[in-house]
Amino acid sequence: MKHIVLTGGGTAGHVTPNIALIPRLKELGYEISYIGSYEGIEKKLIEDMHIPYYGISSGKLRRYFDVKNFTDPFRVIKGFGEAKKLLKQLKPDVVFSKGGFVTVPVVIAARKCHIPAIIHESDMTPGLANKICIPSAAKVCCNFPETVQSLPADKAVLTGTPIRAELLNGDKEAGRKFCGFSSDKPVLMVIGGSLGAASVNQNIRLILPELLKDFQVIHLCGKGKLDESLVNTEGYVQYEYIRQELADLFALADVVISRAGANAICEIKALNKPNLLIPLSAKASRGDQILNANSFAKQGFSKVLEEEALSDDSLFDAINDLYLNRNSYIQAMEQSNLNNAVKTVVSLIESCAK
Repeated sequence: MKHIVLTGGGTAGHVTPNIALIPRLKELGYEISYIGSYEGIEKKLIEDMHIPYYGISSGKLRRYFDVKNFTDPFRVIKGFGEAKKLLKQLKPDVVFSKGGFVTVPVVIAARKCHIPAIIHESDMTPGLANKICIPSAAKVCCNFPETVQSLPADKAVLTGTPIRAELLNGDKEAGRKFCGFSSDKPVLMVIGGSLGAASVNQNIRLILPELLKDFQVIHLCGKGKLDESLVNTEGYVQYEYIRQELADLFALADVVISRAGANAICEIKALNKPNLLIPLSAKASRGDQILNANSFAKQGFSKVLEEEALSDDSLFDAINDLYLNRNSYIQAMEQSNLNNAVKTVVSLIESCAK
């Protein structure tokens, strides 16, 4: 029996593509283990699937000054020691990494233990964690053709992002029942991401009275971001994070608002949902979400509202414009060639695990 170690964490986007691979890997008879951080979101998500989970120390490596810059490198070094010890115990045939800082010590330890490691980069430009990992990786999976061109030719493979099969099989009526919604108004779904998006949450709530005249609203607002004053508001439901019912809620949604993390937008695209993307500002990030969003807008898949232009008025107008022109976005997404990323990535894993 072949054995694979999956790794990735920090946000849900660094975990869900790994989860998408698990059913196919099980079908092929793989023994599966997971290495993540001690307390990250990945721990609960993976343990809920009854996959053996091993925690290691992790620290964030930053491009900017922070007091933690003095302590986090020591956490990474400690994590490397823990990862190396685990890999020697587990003896996997291959490691698959979805990114996030917890993966850096795992991928480097895999190379030291002569275990092939495959890493996946969702964004157009590799993040710092993956940049550090590329020299230690056997292959690098990518979402965008532009990314392939910027990576070593013998490592880069255009695969797309693995999407969970169950997301494509949601039950619209089950979603309606779960939310307690009627069938007389369209449904707007707002995805703040697993960490929540404060400015999006705030502006949605500001325009909620106006929105509810024409829409019913599902608001996935992130951990600790619930607004108690809005509980029991008719036509509005809010959740910190949804897993089991997510496919049903997607099936129910007529239009979607989201940040522009690559995994999230690939899921929205796979479902052909008209969407408004509000990429994280370049001031608060390395600007990858802006590149992702602009690429999708150029292909006709998405409408984009820049963070700097975000206000209650601009958001309200953008939502109405999106809904009015929803069919043109659906048409563009239906005409695009979607890769079967799970099949492509698993084939790559199989070739490296020999």
